[in-house]
Amino acid sequence: MEICVLASGSSGNCVYVEAGGTRILVDFGLSLRETETRLKGIGRSFSEITAVLCTHDHTDHCRGLASAARRHPFRLVANEGTARAVEQTARAAKASFSAPPGRWDIFESGAAFSVGALTVESFGVPHDAADTVGYVLSDGRIRLGLCTDLGMATAVIRRRLAGCDALILEFNHDVEMVRQSDRPWSLKQRILSRIGHLSNEDACDLLAELASERLQVVFPAHLSEACNTAALAERAALAALKRAGRPATRVVMTHHHQTTEVVVL
Repeated sequence: MEICVLASGSSGNCVYVEAGGTRILVDFGLSLRETETRLKGIGRSFSEITAVLCTHDHTDHCRGLASAARRHPFRLVANEGTARAVEQTARAAKASFSAPPGRWDIFESGAAFSVGALTVESFGVPHDAADTVGYVLSDGRIRLGLCTDLGMATAVIRRRLAGCDALILEFNHDVEMVRQSDRPWSLKQRILSRIGHLSNEDACDLLAELASERLQVVFPAHLSEACNTAALAERAALAALKRAGRPATRVVMTHHHQTTEVVVL
């Protein structure tokens, strides 16, 4: 399995995954042109993408999807709530969404299904969107868990992400930085709520629990540009791995404005 986080953060999210000849994206929070540029930068072409899996309808996860769907015939994979909300977002932005009946592959949250050589397990995530999900992607040998945009780690999330070889996990903010920021109090409450975003501290606790002997690499993801730093998030991830007795597990930091390396497992 090959994994590259093309972008992660409040300005856009997109993850490239390849296994067994299947090439997919999880989320499409960049413009089509920028996505094509970043794929080209890792030696891939957008024409090779067979499916885009959506986690939820917030703009930083679906910004370029309408434009891409008008030009390319990839599968659009989402649950019902997300599919409808993505179309509404596109209409509000006056971007027509070319998704005729049958274009969406709709699944029920919690269901497992196949996309080419990949088995996909979906699970519900507490976040203030229509019906947010996380995914575990498997090629039969490697399991990649992807879970960002969550206010708290539920028992379901813990159970689904257990036993992964790779994790893309939210380390969104430092709590004290949020409290001291000049953001409106309503926004602070949203971020810190159980349907907001996961703090470094809570992500550290979750990662320490999930860091089994199988875990080879973790990507701290969805860092707030205003209320976090890469150094703080990386420190929290390394502390979690040390606590779990897994100091050899790699930490690959994700970025808003550049891709990660392509990690091959």
